[in-house]
Amino acid sequence: GWAQRVLGQKKSDLCVCKVNTTMWSFPIVRYEAVQQQVETCEESLHSLQEQVLISNQRFPQIQSQVANLTARLEPYQYLHDRGLYTALSIRLLGEELSQLETDITIVVKLHKDVQKMQTSDTVNMKTVKEKLRFLKNNVESCKSIPKHFRGQHKHCLKGLITNISDPVITKINPYDKNYISGSWGKQAQMDSEWDKETYWVQVLVSSHIYGNTFRRYQTYKDFMRSANHREATFASSTTVSTSIEGPSAVLYGEGLYYHCYRSADICRYDLQTNDVKRVTLPGTGVGFNNKFPYCYYDCRANSDVDVEADETGLWALYATVSNHGNMVVSKLFWDNSSTTINVSQTWETRLFKKAASNAFMVCGVLYATRYVDDYKEEVFYAFDTATGKEDNSLSLPLEKVAKGVASLSYNPINRQIYMYNDGYLLAYQAYF
Repeated sequence: GWAQRVLGQKKSDLCVCKVNTTMWSFPIVRYEAVQQQVETCEESLHSLQEQVLISNQRFPQIQSQVANLTARLEPYQYLHDRGLYTALSIRLLGEELSQLETDITIVVKLHKDVQKMQTSDTVNMKTVKEKLRFLKNNVESCKSIPKHFRGQHKHCLKGLITNISDPVITKINPYDKNYISGSWGKQAQMDSEWDKETYWVQVLVSSHIYGNTFRRYQTYKDFMRSANHREATFASSTTVSTSIEGPSAVLYGEGLYYHCYRSADICRYDLQTNDVKRVTLPGTGVGFNNKFPYCYYDCRANSDVDVEADETGLWALYATVSNHGNMVVSKLFWDNSSTTINVSQTWETRLFKKAASNAFMVCGVLYATRYVDDYKEEVFYAFDTATGKEDNSLSLPLEKVAKGVASLSYNPINRQIYMYNDGYLLAYQAYF
């Protein structure tokens, strides 16, 4: 790394210094050279493999020709020893044999060279590709993108969140503060006529990873007093296919949406019928069972799949192997006529999921957070699904009362952000 020693000037009660940031600028020339080298190596290896394939096809034919010529030369050698056959004939046959033997030698050497390349260069190519991927991620993270973010919904405000309040709600979850993982919030469907003031809490009761029940409070007053709750059980135990895995849930209309147990599926529990429907998330190698959890400072166990809601509807946030562990955003919707969950569209971002401590959606924009210290998180990244633009220059603080963040979710009705903070329930007001 590099360091600078910079003298500051005292202005009012502040120490002001100017830092030269050019020394940390991204080595784009080196990056492009490495990228060109990778492409050249891939082309050379492909060409060499084609030559080996052709040589392997010719090899039996050459062997047959050599055997045939050797057999033909044996009687000619006897005649040549007695001067009964011309030396020219023998020489021509010998040259033909020598050329074939040379071809065989070349083929054998080429085959051995390629085998050696395949065993050594394959590893080298993988290493170069990993370095290139790292450089590419750095390039993307160093980009400065204009903030032309916008929503695609009548209730959305143009632009990003500009500020987040201090906590407007702070209380211990109604179960026990030892239940450090879960999620909570207010019913989030804007146009729903069903229990608009319902507050809910879902805690993970098995190893802070799995759960099968949640509580509902019909009024804010009941929620704050932890009184008059209704308990709902959406799975027969914490280890069946319809139980919840990880701190990911949202109450949207008449359904609780969550990540299904040990799967790449999103489940919906219907509060009226008690039916559970599910849909598989798109992508190759969707992470679950602690493959791609939120992990900026301390990993939150099994937080691979995150279900969110905003003004535009429902979302699933996760990572895939095909996207190199970077965040994937999928739009979900509930078809009431066919009673099915569907995925309408998917976006791949360049944000490595394990480089974030949590995330939430607002007006179709993904916001990601990172750990600052035991009493503060920071919103540092945004991705707009309407434009495909990213911004990693945000610095919006989120005060907290404990170290770990199990879940974050946004409610479009009151524009509040809900945090499950190691057993504590915190809410913030978002400003645009």
